[in-house]
Amino acid sequence: MIIDTHTHLDNEKFIEDVDEVIKRAIEHNVKKFIIPAADPKDLKRAIELAEKYDYIYFGVGVHPVDIDKYDDNFLLEYINHPKCVAVGEIGLDYHWVKEKEKREKQQEFFKRQIEIALEYNKPIIIHVREATEDTYKIIKQYPQVKGVFHCFNAAEQLLDFSERFYYGIGGVITFKNARKLVNVFPKIPKERVIIETDAPYLTPHPFRGQRNEPMYTVYVRDKIAQLWNVSKEEVENITTKNAKRIFKI
Repeated sequence: MIIDTHTHLDNEKFIEDVDEVIKRAIEHNVKKFIIPAADPKDLKRAIELAEKYDYIYFGVGVHPVDIDKYDDNFLLEYINHPKCVAVGEIGLDYHWVKEKEKREKQQEFFKRQIEIALEYNKPIIIHVREATEDTYKIIKQYPQVKGVFHCFNAAEQLLDFSERFYYGIGGVITFKNARKLVNVFPKIPKERVIIETDAPYLTPHPFRGQRNEPMYTVYVRDKIAQLWNVSKEEVENITTKNAKRIFKI
């Protein structure tokens, strides 16, 4: 089976047909789903889905672009929920933030959430955008923390953490302009690769421009099988074991 380890089924783009989206995914052999916190205003929907379906789990966290809207109190409110499997997605996103003070605020918020994850023995799901160097430095400060680099951006520097981190591979690897990721991908240990969609975003080829759905993980699986030169079934077996190991599901 396939586990979609990063899918925003709580996003407003799924409000009208989320049950149908889940059904289609299951028909494509996607049997488990993890909804990471992206915007805390959607967390209630994520929890409702996790409580409705045995095979859906969620994470708690404040995305770096939202740190001015929220504090971390709600993490402590939901982190002990039986279906909460991670703290995230958290991290650094410098794409729209150029001011030093705002970047430092992201870093401090990131550290605080890492400390919460360590306190409650949860893996973290890291969002990194144009902030590889600072992300690297912060993870170095926390040798006990484990987790996932979501939407791995082909930064070879982050492979230094492969003994305790996993690398989320999604639709980007199918893009025609993803040469850097395709070249770096073989350097990731097989036992550290997991599959994700980031749905409704980053839809794989040949559906770019459409809403992404968990069923499209099969295109990610197929590309990985090609790059590893193994069967699709072996990719499913390896990545499913990896996801179960890090998220304890």
